[in-house]
Amino acid sequence: MPYSAEISRTNPTCFLFLVDQSGSMVKPFGGEHGKIKAQGVADAINRLLQNLCLKCAKSDGVRNYFHVGVIGYGGNNCRPALGGELAGRALVPIGDIANKPLRVENRLKKVDDGAGGLIDKKFKFPIWFEPTGAGKTPMCQAFTMAHQVLDDFINKFPNCYPPLVINITDGVATDGNPEMPAARVKQLQSSDGAVLVFNVHLSSRQDRPVEFPDNERILPSDYAQMLFRMSSVLPPKIRAAAKAEGYHVSENTRGFVFNADLVSVIRFLDIGTKVGGR
Repeated sequence: MPYSAEISRTNPTCFLFLVDQSGSMVKPFGGEHGKIKAQGVADAINRLLQNLCLKCAKSDGVRNYFHVGVIGYGGNNCRPALGGELAGRALVPIGDIANKPLRVENRLKKVDDGAGGLIDKKFKFPIWFEPTGAGKTPMCQAFTMAHQVLDDFINKFPNCYPPLVINITDGVATDGNPEMPAARVKQLQSSDGAVLVFNVHLSSRQDRPVEFPDNERILPSDYAQMLFRMSSVLPPKIRAAAKAEGYHVSENTRGFVFNADLVSVIRFLDIGTKVGGR
């Protein structure tokens, strides 16, 4: 059975995030007040990295079940986008992620005060990836870099649970048609199956998101249909996670959301990265 390899320290898998950092990412989400897309995505990825660190934390430390990378693309180029001591590294073992945040911020969240109201409570929020946005959208370059990074990873771990690429964008590629470089990424394979490519399209409008579709004909534009074709069919574990969250899924459901708001982004990342681990 494909997509069934055990994830362990000697046979890790990896998550690689491709994040649009073009000028349009400094605009707000549809229906959101004050939360720009770049900041919302950065918060979602930092939250996910923290959760992965906790998931891999055992009595002997954080075990390297996952390697994680963030590639930002904007202006005329793309680059590894983690900060601090991890700057310039395309993939990083989760143990290094846990031990080397860029900084830890004090933030506030609303919690129940026990009397029917809400109060602000401080919490620690580690930062590895910071928001930015300027210039064009070189998405094809990002997928080309992803191919290089994942080809090296699979050569090192040929029996791994297939790596997952999550591309997060709010616009059309400005350096060509990204279908072909995305297809080349999906052609990479470990002994357990082909690399997975998921796509998240961010919305500046208040339209209802289209989440985990299984048919491109329900999508509203040629661009949405292209992103659907670029996205992989959900493997069984992730399909089960989506179903458990209340989504209608089929064997043709793909890892894609169109017109995503911030809530959709967070849910998508949580579901998409539920591939196992011990």
